Amino acid sequence: MTERRLRQPFKQAFREVYLITPAEAAARVRSSRFAGHIVAHARLFALLKERAWQTTWLGGFDGGHAAEARKELAEGAWRVRFRYDNATPGGREATLAATGQVRFDRRQGRRFAQADLAEVPPLVFGEAMRDVDLFVAVASIAADPGWQDRVEDDDLAYWTQASSGPLPPSAEVRRDALARLIPRTAVADRLTLTDRFLVVRGDLRTYKIHLGSANVLMEPGDVHLCVVQAPRRGSRLFLPFEEDGRLALILSKALLLARDSEITDESVLRQIGRVSP
Repeated sequence: MTERRLRQPFKQAFREVYLITPAEAAARVRSSRFAGHIVAHARLFALLKERAWQTTWLGGFDGGHAAEARKELAEGAWRVRFRYDNATPGGREATLAATGQVRFDRRQGRRFAQADLAEVPPLVFGEAMRDVDLFVAVASIAADPGWQDRVEDDDLAYWTQASSGPLPPSAEVRRDALARLIPRTAVADRLTLTDRFLVVRGDLRTYKIHLGSANVLMEPGDVHLCVVQAPRRGSRLFLPFEEDGRLALILSKALLLARDSEITDESVLRQIGRVSP
């Protein structure tokens, strides 16, 4: 796909694969793979609707503290359920939500009955988990580089961990695509892929771009660098797929930071230590 510069309208050659983990097999009826994330509620709600999930709006009203999104798959033979709770401090109108467990039901006549994860067809399981992976990856507060400055103390530990933590399957696919694309860039000799990061050697500092959140850490000390909108210097580079914009964002940040001596934005230079505050 990359050699022939064939861009697919949706991911097939680079599609994520989701297999049942030992922890999920032991739990039998529930998956906690994407539980415990703090997400922007409005963005999560919009993504659920966009992907044809049925759900309700969270809020401070009676019964609005939790929701369970549902979607039928395999022409109605299966149903997936995804729980999330209001994580807004004080129980106010929901701005934040905490993700919960995923469960599956098999149709039995006019009703659904909960099923073991091992009984769910692999394609049904994979497509459902791919949706939930997308919800967490796009709506998580860890994906917002500016959130660190306004996050509540209780959520700061989550933001710090999730913005540089282990990669979900969607980010693993992104890593594979980057391994094929990096040699085509003009700064390939300055870029190195590790298990979680794209490491960029600039003239002034060395940077680590997380392959999941696209957040940037500076060495030494893993100091956070806030680059909200990198210039579109990589827009001419062929991308075999692009869904949530994260692949293009990572590449644009890498191209920017590889030439950090040419940066003129004072807010970025101040963080790098190039200018005095």
